[in-house]
Amino acid sequence: MNPRRQFILSGTALALALSLPLSASAAQPAQLGFVYVSPIGDAGWTFQHDQGRKEMEKALGDKVSSRYVESVAEGADAERVIREFAASGSKIVFATSFGYMNYVERVARQFPNVTFLHATGYKSGKNFANYNARFYEGRYINGAIAGKMTKSNILGYVGAFPIPEVLQGINAFTLGARSVNPNVEVRVIWVNSWYDPGKEREAAMTLISQGADMLTHHTDSTATVQAAEEKNVYSFAYHSDMSKYGPRTQLTATTHHWGDFYTRTVNAVLAGTWKPEPVWGGFKDGMIGMAPFNPAIPAEVQTLARDLERRMKAGSFHPFTGPVLDQAGKERLAAGAVMEDGALGKMDYFVQGVTSRLPSAK
Repeated sequence: MNPRRQFILSGTALALALSLPLSASAAQPAQLGFVYVSPIGDAGWTFQHDQGRKEMEKALGDKVSSRYVESVAEGADAERVIREFAASGSKIVFATSFGYMNYVERVARQFPNVTFLHATGYKSGKNFANYNARFYEGRYINGAIAGKMTKSNILGYVGAFPIPEVLQGINAFTLGARSVNPNVEVRVIWVNSWYDPGKEREAAMTLISQGADMLTHHTDSTATVQAAEEKNVYSFAYHSDMSKYGPRTQLTATTHHWGDFYTRTVNAVLAGTWKPEPVWGGFKDGMIGMAPFNPAIPAEVQTLARDLERRMKAGSFHPFTGPVLDQAGKERLAAGAVMEDGALGKMDYFVQGVTSRLPSAK
C-alpha cells in the first residue's frame, strides 16, 4: 500500500477511536509518528531509523502504535506531514532529517501537547528537542584504517550537504587518516542531496578516476559501496553495514543504532518524565558501532582500530583533540585541548589534509 495512503487511512481510524467514550478507548496505544527523508530500503540512514522504530515497538508492546511516511522532501511537504501526524492524534512525532528542523519548530508551537523530536538539528523548545549520534567517532577509526591501507594516499568522500554534521565526519576521517599517515589527502565531491543513487555513483566514480583507492560517503544510498565493489576499490559504509553490496571491498562501516534511544524516550514521555534536553550519544552510549571487519584489514590495523574504539568508549580519547588546523593553517583548537560540543555543532571549515574547497570558500 502507498505509505501516504496508509497514513490517511490510519489517521481516519484513529479519529474514530478518539470519538469513542473514554471507557472504550482507554486501552488505546499511544500513537507515534516517524517522518523519513528517503526510502526505507534495506540499508542506510532511514533504514536504521526504521529498525530503531521496530525495536521500540517490540520493547513496548501494546503500549504504542507507530506510523511512518517515507521519502518526505525537506520543504513544505515535510511541514504538512509533521502537522498531519500531530493533528491526527500522535503523542510523539520523530522527524529524522536536518532540513526538517524549522518545520518541526513551527508545528511544535501549534501543538503544545505533542512531543517533537528532531534528528541532527540544534533547535529546541518546551515540547521539542533534538537528538543525534557522535558519528565522527566511527569516522576517525575509518580514517585510521584508510590511512594505514591506502596505496595512492588519496581518499575519496561523497558528501550530501556542507552542514556541521557532515563536516565533522569528513574532518574526523581526515584527522584519523593523517594520525597514521601524514601524506594522505582527502577529496570531497558534493551531491547536494541526501538520497540520489545516480549522483552518488557518479561522484564515487569520479573520485576513483582521480586516484582514490579508499572511498566513504555521507549519503543515504548504497551507491558508493557498490561503485567501489565494481572497481575493486576499498570502501567504508555509513549508517548501515552494507557488506552485501560490497562483499569483497567494504572494509567496515560506522553504523547507527536508535532502538534504545527511541524506547527510552517514548517511555519517558508516557511516564511524564521527559524533558526537552538534547541527546548526543556515541560508542559508550550504544548509539553508534562498527560493522564487522573485512579480513583484508591487517591484524595490527584491526588492533589499532579496536584500541581507538575502546579509548573512545572509556572517554580517554576524543577525535577532535588539538592541535587542529584548518586548510588555511589557522589554529582552530590548541594543542592538548578537546573540542567542545558547541564548537563541533558550528563546524564550518575543512581541516588540513582535505584538498577540496567548501562551496562557499573562495
